[in-house]
Order: sequence, then C-alpha cells, then structure tokens
Amino acid sequence: MTEREAVLQYDSKDIRLPMVEGTEGDVGLDINRLRAETGMVTLDYGFGNTASSKSAVSYVDGSGGELRYRGYPIEQLADECSFLEVTYLLLNGELPNAEQLDEYVEGITRHTLVSEEMKRFFDAFPKGAHPMAIMSAATSALSSFYQEHHDPSDPQAVRESGKRLIAKMPTMAAMAYKKSVGQPYVYPRNDLDYSANFLHMMFAIPSERYPVDPVMAKAMDVLLILHADHSQNASTTTVRMVGSTGVNLFASIAAGINALWGPLHGGANSAVVEMLDHIHHGEGDVASAVTRAKDRNDPFRLMGFGHRVYKSYDPRARILKTFADEVLETIQPDDPLLDIAMQLEQVALEDEYFVERNLYPNVDFYSGIIFRALGFPTRMFTVLFALGRLPGWIAQWKEMTEDPTTRIGRPRQIYVGHTKRDVKPIEER
Repeated sequence: MTEREAVLQYDSKDIRLPMVEGTEGDVGLDINRLRAETGMVTLDYGFGNTASSKSAVSYVDGSGGELRYRGYPIEQLADECSFLEVTYLLLNGELPNAEQLDEYVEGITRHTLVSEEMKRFFDAFPKGAHPMAIMSAATSALSSFYQEHHDPSDPQAVRESGKRLIAKMPTMAAMAYKKSVGQPYVYPRNDLDYSANFLHMMFAIPSERYPVDPVMAKAMDVLLILHADHSQNASTTTVRMVGSTGVNLFASIAAGINALWGPLHGGANSAVVEMLDHIHHGEGDVASAVTRAKDRNDPFRLMGFGHRVYKSYDPRARILKTFADEVLETIQPDDPLLDIAMQLEQVALEDEYFVERNLYPNVDFYSGIIFRALGFPTRMFTVLFALGRLPGWIAQWKEMTEDPTTRIGRPRQIYVGHTKRDVKPIEER
C-alpha cells in the first residue's frame, strides 16, 4: 500500500483518491468514498478498468506474455510439477515438500468415489443433456452430501469441501460423458494418478482393459495445469461474487461452471474445432479460409488466434505446441480437421499478416487440437476447462472469504428507464 493519491476535481472540490499498488502490474485508485463524497458512481462496461479485489493467486502480464501462479512461471510448473502439486500451491501459497505432497495426493485419491445415490441423479438426465449442464447441477447436488462442511468461516470445512471437489470432479465429469454415450459408469482407480485415472474413467469399458498411454496422461496433466487460474476472468469473478454472499463453496463453484459454459469464455476451444469443421466442409482448403479471414468485409473469423490479454505469444500456447506435436506423433490420427489445424498453425507463425498483428495460436487453439486427438467429443471441452480451473476457483474463493475487507458484491447502475409515473385505470390504457 502506498500513501500516494490522485485528485479528482469536481464541482470546485478536490476529491482525494488513494492509490493502491501491488507488487507489480496495475496501480489502482480506491474509489470507495466516491459516491459518498460526490453522489456519483463510475460506469465501466465489462469492468475492464475496475479491480474488484487484491489477489496473490496468479499474475498475468499481457504485454510480456507471462503467467505465474503464486510467483512461479507457468513454464516451470508445467515442466517440473504435477497438477496436484500445482493445486496444492494455489490453495496453500507454497509448493509442497515430498511428505506434504504424498499426504495431499493420498487425501485426494481416497475421495474420488461419489455416493452410489448420485448415480440415480445422473440417470435422471436425458441422454442428450449437455455435460456442462450435468456438471453444474451435480456440483450443487454434491453439497447435499457434505452439509457439515458448508460454513465458509470454518477452515476445516473449507479444506474438506475443496478436497472433495478436486477429488470427485473428474469422476462426475466422466459420469456425465458416459451418460451422454449410453455406456456404464467406470469407477475410479486408486492405483492411477489424477490425470491417468480421469482418462481411464472416460474411455475404459467394463468388458476390456484400457491401458492409459503415459504421453496422453502427461498431456492431460499439463492441460489442467495451464488452465488452473488466470486472474479475474468472468468465471473466477462469478465464483467470488457468489461467494461474497456467504454461500458454501459447492454453490459458488457451480456458479463458476455456468459462467465458464459461455461461448465467449470457456467455449473458445470448442469454437476452434467448429471452425476447423467449417473449413473442412465449407472452404475446402486453408488458403481460402486465410484469405477470407484477412478480408475486413468478410464476417468469417479464424478462432484460436490472438488473445484479449496477451499482446504477444500466449505462454500457455508455447508449452502446448510441444505437447500437441507429441500427442499427434504418438497417436497419428487419420483426422482431416487436425491436418487443417496444423496447416493453419504454420500460416499463423509465418504469415506477415498474422505476425504483425500478434495473431499467434493461443491456448484454445492447441487445447482444442489435443482434446480432439485424445478422443474427447467437442461438447466435453468446456468440462475439461472446468476441471483445470477448479483449484484456481477454490483458491480465489478462499482468498476472498479470508479477506476482512470483503463485502457482498453489489454493483451500482445508471438508471435509464422511465421517471415516476402513475398507473392509469385499465380502461384508459
């Protein structure tokens, strides 16, 4: 915190706004007293210039192309750590030592089963239900099994709620998928690590063995790490906003899942595959699609290139490019959409039009490719995003509930409706 301040001049009066500085990044103006002193509020569509909190969970440097969790560069975490190590880091602030990690992994592994009663809950959905609808509902329903852990002010309750969510979310995601394809649910296996266990529950069937390829499991683990947190995005802010009411963690996470479902947020990697399919069945070749994308008068857009935050190469995309190459080399799928994707990647990395505008392939482009190569249907992509983002949501929610300055979220508005008027008798309307 700094003692510097900015001065807003209004109606011959100086309004002093304290400046709030973090360890790096944006400097904020504290406007908590603005309405009380002037009768005015700020108007900021999409909250693009408004910080709703102070946070130590993750740092995004859009200009420099950096992402760090608790100070650690994402490149190092993806190379050196497992997803559960990163989860521990986000929730506790520090990376675990060997003993702490073993205890944490054991605690997660022993809670991967869901109650048998939940099966009936999944069975009640129609076969065509979207997996995100099932995941949101199942997360809320999960709270009913752990009502003793609802109090946000009880540290033990928060720890147990977080543990169960992280342990059971992959199981529920796999159940949602199995429901959609009419296959029997597959129970978790405690002899597999987190990502390998999830792949097994997704793609195994009771009638035959399903050996999990270590390359696939590693790629899955890295994908989850790269999605674990990304500052105050729409779904994370939703989790914080809902949590500010004092509701339990399960309900807050369910709200985050619904926010992530939006095509402008978590649906971006699904849009990549839909674009590839459009090119395959419509344009017929990459060159024509690129020509259309460069034409300002053509509504066609290439999805998965450039990023709203990163003005250079998305650091997560740089990591995933290597894994995309490894996965495709291992599987060698006969898939025309993936062939198109690789051609588009080459264009985006070499064509002056894309390079000059920093329209590099982003995390959604590569995650969409890898998810498809691993065998996930497009409708599951956003569920996979939610699995990765879960520890970040929990860490942000926990930080919010422990912050003594937290207040219930209650944005103001600029009213533009009718002024006061009288109701006329019905015969006069």
